[in-house]
Amino acid sequence: METIRILLADDHIVVREGTKQILEREEDLRVVAEASDGREAIALAEREQPDVAVVDISMPVLNGIEATKGIKKVSPRTAVLVLTAYDDDEFVLAILGAGAAGYLLKNARGSELIEAVRRVHAGESVLHPTIAKKVVSFVSRQPQKKTQSSPLTERELDVLRLAARGLSNREIARELVLSPRTVQAHMANIFGKLHVGSRTEAVMVSLRQGWIDLQDLD
Repeated sequence: METIRILLADDHIVVREGTKQILEREEDLRVVAEASDGREAIALAEREQPDVAVVDISMPVLNGIEATKGIKKVSPRTAVLVLTAYDDDEFVLAILGAGAAGYLLKNARGSELIEAVRRVHAGESVLHPTIAKKVVSFVSRQPQKKTQSSPLTERELDVLRLAARGLSNREIARELVLSPRTVQAHMANIFGKLHVGSRTEAVMVSLRQGWIDLQDLD
């Protein structure tokens, strides 16, 4: 079984200890580094190159938004999962725009956190339902540009529409009668063509451009 190496970044040591205990109950999850501020998180990400970074927004020195930007710069393969008490629109949109792959609120169950870590490591996006609604609401208020045709193929758009509904790679593969590996390849192509780092970003860009529409999220 592949071990997922995790960086925890939160200025509250009790929260870090509790999160670590929850994660390390699982055989495939291991916390390799802990940071108490954003700058330390970036330095540890550069040194450890973790698979997943679980990051809070409110941290000293550098906040979670700046930390996420820095982590993605020094360790592009690290998937950033936000775990925070804040669900303000400005924080949500800023940190997703910085490259975070997932956003959970701290009232999430331990099982939800464990599943979220595994999913972002697998290249999927994870959004707390409250956060997902905010993203959809924000995008729906933006004018659709559709200034150019989509760079995505029809099959890539099919994959993205299902991803927008929250389906996992395995579920998308089953729906489209493809292998999970093929779905992963399509997602990689989508990220490359749209110059984004997560499914959430890909969906937001495609919604704004009118390449997919809000009905695809139902």
